[in-house]
Amino acid sequence: MSGNPNSPRQRPPEYLAAELHRALAEDPRTAEQGVRVRIRGGVVVLDGEVGTTQRRQLLADVVHDIAPELPIHNDVHVTATARPGDSEDLGG
Repeated sequence: MSGNPNSPRQRPPEYLAAELHRALAEDPRTAEQGVRVRIRGGVVVLDGEVGTTQRRQLLADVVHDIAPELPIHNDVHVTATARPGDSEDLGG
């Protein structure tokens, strides 16, 4: 038995990476185009920056929905953003 040809493990890594990248851009949970997706040794590697830890987790969730059998290395960093109360007062 050769396995399911549509399984993420059976597709060429560059095709799977492109499919996952497209899913991250099109899924309403993420709508993220700035995250790089690579496949290394059967592991999905995510790399880039997002604004919140929730968005970082959602990226992994979307990848897991498409390729649940593949491990994910989420190397996406959360960028520090100033809270509204931390802004500088420019009033005169």
